[in-house]
Amino acid sequence: MSNPSLTTAAPAIDPSFENVWDELVWRGLVHVSTDPEALRALLAGPAITYYCGFDPTAPSLHLGNLVQLLTLRRIQLAGHKPLGLVGGSTGLIGDPRPTAERTLNTRETVEEWVGRLRAQVERYLSFEGENAARIVNNLDWTAPLSAIDFLREIGKHYRVGTMLKKDAVAARLNSDAGISYTEFSYQILQGLDFLELYRQYGCVLQTGGSDQWGNLTSGTDLIHRVEGVSAHAIGTPLITNSDGTKFGKSEGNAIWLDAEMCSPYRMYQFWLGTADADVIDRLKVFTFLTRAEIEEYAALVEAEPFRRAAQKRLALEVVATVHGIDAAAAVIAASEALFGQGDLAVLDAATLRSALEELPNAQVAAGSSVVDALVATGLVSSASEARRAIAQGGVSVDGVRVEADDATVPLGLPGGVSVLRRGKKTLAGLLPA
Repeated sequence: MSNPSLTTAAPAIDPSFENVWDELVWRGLVHVSTDPEALRALLAGPAITYYCGFDPTAPSLHLGNLVQLLTLRRIQLAGHKPLGLVGGSTGLIGDPRPTAERTLNTRETVEEWVGRLRAQVERYLSFEGENAARIVNNLDWTAPLSAIDFLREIGKHYRVGTMLKKDAVAARLNSDAGISYTEFSYQILQGLDFLELYRQYGCVLQTGGSDQWGNLTSGTDLIHRVEGVSAHAIGTPLITNSDGTKFGKSEGNAIWLDAEMCSPYRMYQFWLGTADADVIDRLKVFTFLTRAEIEEYAALVEAEPFRRAAQKRLALEVVATVHGIDAAAAVIAASEALFGQGDLAVLDAATLRSALEELPNAQVAAGSSVVDALVATGLVSSASEARRAIAQGGVSVDGVRVEADDATVPLGLPGGVSVLRRGKKTLAGLLPA
């Protein structure tokens, strides 16, 4: 298979599927749903309006949200009309977590995060053509609604016994933390969203994570009660690693979609680390590669796992999708140059610095001793060990072998940094003090 770098194409429909429903199933994106046959027929017919909601509980979306963003895009590619909902009102309340009550953010914080999330959601949808996307904010229809009107018009359709059975609510009721009436009411607000979008736009399908199934069906049930029509929901699976570890974190930190919270380089390295047992499933969920292409990579994983071709393609595709092809090219160049396959001096300064921040690193002044830098970065445990490593020819700075133990650090790479190496594969970053 040819080197795919810098040739990543825009998302397109996979011609091997007659129906986007069949593609969603093949990619493993349907964990639970309302009537599958009805959904298959619905998605094969004239354009429908569908939506997914994103609450501003943080200043950025993360990899779990990316599953939903790409699912929205897949269905839009099949000709349907997406609504991306940013929860200006539900973000003020908080979706119940299984363990404890959320800390309520200020209205100003939620408003700021709504703007940030809206900009992120917009990147994944097309706003042109007959099935152009639309961004909506549920604060627009909840803010004018009085408590009395909410209880009379919406609350009367909910039965407390049914609400108590929802997984998220049941888990909290059985915990020491319990659940507040505020978070208990969240499912009603999400049901109201679906009803309002049905009334305004004819929206008949909601997608979301399977852990949100109780909230998804809150809307389908409400629409059926109030309007007497059937609406649908698709719950995507929660992504887990084959070894049982939690997906979506690197060294305990979430992989955010905001470049300031998680650099493109760090995201690229996260995907490069995908296990062979997981990489094909990740290609299905997180890329727009066709079934034929993914089957080729599956064969390569079996025949030549040491080449890690599937992981490299996965990392390229996701970083290009989230941050753009230029950012993907920059992190590939940095990754290759750090390991001796490119010129460190021509790298983008911001990308190089973010790469070095992911390595063991230390802040030093230009002209500092290489011996001291080796100790400061933890590549050696003592100055005497540093001198022995230099004498044995096993230390280099910026790709140049260090010949004497009185050598100094130049900090001469883009951004005023240097790369310190001991042996073939042990690297550290030297950042300006």
